[in-house]
Amino acid sequence: MATARLRRKASRMALSPDVAKHTLKKKRSGPAGPFASMNQTEARIPDAPRPRSQAALRRSGDDSKSKKPESPLYKALKMQTTLSPVTYGRRTAIKSKIANVTSFDHMPLLPAVRQSIFTQALPGLAEVVPTPIQRLAIPQLLSQKPNKKTSPKEEDEFEYDQFLLAAETGSGKTLAYLLPVVDAVKRAETLDKQEEKLLEEEKAKEREERLKTRTYDLEPEVAPMTNEGRPRAIILVPTSELVAQVGEKVKALAHTVKYRSGIISSNLTPRRIKNTLFHPDGIDILVSTPHLLASIAKTNPYVLSRVSHLVLDEADSLMDRSFIPTTMEVVDKAAPSLKKLIFCSATIPKSLDTQIRKRYPDVKRLTTPNLHAIPRRVQLGVVDIDKEPYRGNRMLACADVIWSIGKAGDGTDGETYGPVLSKYMGPKVKKIIVFVNEREEADEVAQFLQTKGIDATSLSRDSSSRKQQEILAEFTDVEKPPSSEDILLARKQHRMEKEIPLELPDLRSQMTRRLPNTRVLVTTDIASRGIDTLAVKTVVLYHVPHTTIDFIHRLGRLGRMGKRGRGVVLVGKKDRKDVVREVREGMFRGQALI
Repeated sequence: MATARLRRKASRMALSPDVAKHTLKKKRSGPAGPFASMNQTEARIPDAPRPRSQAALRRSGDDSKSKKPESPLYKALKMQTTLSPVTYGRRTAIKSKIANVTSFDHMPLLPAVRQSIFTQALPGLAEVVPTPIQRLAIPQLLSQKPNKKTSPKEEDEFEYDQFLLAAETGSGKTLAYLLPVVDAVKRAETLDKQEEKLLEEEKAKEREERLKTRTYDLEPEVAPMTNEGRPRAIILVPTSELVAQVGEKVKALAHTVKYRSGIISSNLTPRRIKNTLFHPDGIDILVSTPHLLASIAKTNPYVLSRVSHLVLDEADSLMDRSFIPTTMEVVDKAAPSLKKLIFCSATIPKSLDTQIRKRYPDVKRLTTPNLHAIPRRVQLGVVDIDKEPYRGNRMLACADVIWSIGKAGDGTDGETYGPVLSKYMGPKVKKIIVFVNEREEADEVAQFLQTKGIDATSLSRDSSSRKQQEILAEFTDVEKPPSSEDILLARKQHRMEKEIPLELPDLRSQMTRRLPNTRVLVTTDIASRGIDTLAVKTVVLYHVPHTTIDFIHRLGRLGRMGKRGRGVVLVGKKDRKDVVREVREGMFRGQALI
C-alpha cells in the first residue's frame, strides 16, 4: 500500500505548471521544426493586409482598385513612340529663322532655274511663294563648301555634305531638293565646258610640240571617257509609282533649264532602260529604285562614278530593314565622287533617326515647325460602326459614308461649272480614297461598294503595273477648268435644245440606283506615301492605322498645296478609340503628334 501511494499519476491526468500564465507562446531558441505550425491557438495575421490579385478583384466585381493611377504625362497615343521627337523650342527657332525669306528671288539660284519655277514647276499660280521647307532647305543645299576630304586614319572613307529634309506631307519637299540639284547640275556643266576647252588648248599645244620634235613618231591617242551611262545626280525612291511621279517633275523643269533626265523602273522593258541610261549624249539626272540601280551597278561599275548629288526620297522607307542593305550599297559605291547626300522624308521614325545617328553623325537636320502635324485645314470625322444602323458592319458603314459625301453639295467636293455647263459637261467628279490595312480586303471592299452602286476600284501590290499607272493617273491629275471653246459649245447646245423637243427618259437606266460623279479608290499604303493626290479631297480610313506614321501619311493625301480636305475614320469595338481621340484633338489644336 505504501508503494501504491508513492506511484505517480498519469501525465494525461496532471495539469501543466504553465496553466495559470496569460499566453501559451514560448520563445524558440532554435529553428522551427517540421511540425512548428501545428496546434496554433491564434492566427498569424501581419499588420498590413496582403493586396488581392487582379483576377480576384475582377471576379469580385470591384475592379476600381485594379486600375493603376494614371500619370499626368500619360498619353493615349502610345504609338507616338515610333516617331522621333522635335522640341517646340527648336520649332519656334526655325519659324523665326525662315520668316525673312518670302520669295525665290532671295535665293542664289541661276536665272534659268528661277524662271522654271514660274513657268514649269508651279504654272498658273498668281502668287508663287516658297513653302517653309523650301525657304529652309534651298539656301542650305546651294551653299558651296569643301566637300570631299580623305580622313588621315582611314583612307577608304570619304566626307561629303549630309542633309536631312523633314517636312509635313504636301509641303513641296520634291521641289525643295530638286531646284538645288538642277542648279548644281547646270553649274557643273558650265565648269566641264571650261575644263574641256582648256584641255583642248593644251592638247593642241602638245600636238604642235610633238610635230616639231618628233615628226615621224606616231603615238596612239587615248580616247577620253565619255559621259554615257554616268549620271551627275541620282534620285532614289522606293516604288515604281514614285519613279514616274518624280520623273515627271524632273522632266518638266528640263523644258526651261535644258538638261537630260531619265527614269528607270521595273515597269519598263530592259531595252528602254538601256536606251535611257546608256544614251550616247549622256544623262544628267536619273530617277530610279535602289534594287534596280544596284543590280545595274554590279555589271557596270562606272554608272556611279560621276554622281555628285544623291537624294534618298522617302528615306523612312529606304532606310528600313528591307531597303537599307541595297540603299547603303548604292551610297558606298557613289561615295568617292559624292558631294551632297540628301535624305528626304515626311516623318522621322526612331528607326530612321537611329540609323542616321549611327552612320552619319554629322548630318544637318532641316525640319519645319509643323513636322509630324496634320494640317488644320483637314477635318477628321469619326463614325462608330457599332451603333445603329450599321451594327458592326464596317462595309455597310463605308458605303453609307461614301453615299453621304457623294450626294452632298457642300462645295468642298465636286464643284459645278454653273447650271448651263454642268448640264452638258457634267459636274466635277468627286474622288475618294479608302485606305485598308490588309491587301486581301482591298478587293472585297471594292466589290461590295460596286454592289451598292458606287464606282469603286481596288489597288494593291497584286495589281498589274499598267493598272496601277492608269488608276493613280486618274486620282493625281487635276481637272482643268473649261476653255472658252467649251463654254461657247455648251451655250450653243443649250440654245439648240430649246428648239428641239426633249426625248422621253430611259426608265431602265433609272431602275439601277447608282452614285453619280463619284470615283472611289480602295487601296493599301501603296498610295499613301509620296503620291501627289491633289485631286482628292476626301479620305476614308476603313481601319484605324497601326501607327502614327500611317495616320500622318494617309491623312497627308489631303490638304496639299493649301487646299482643304476631309477625313473619316471608321471605329469599331476592337479599335483604339483613345488613339483616334488624341489624333483628332491634336489636329484641332494644330499640334504635332509627337
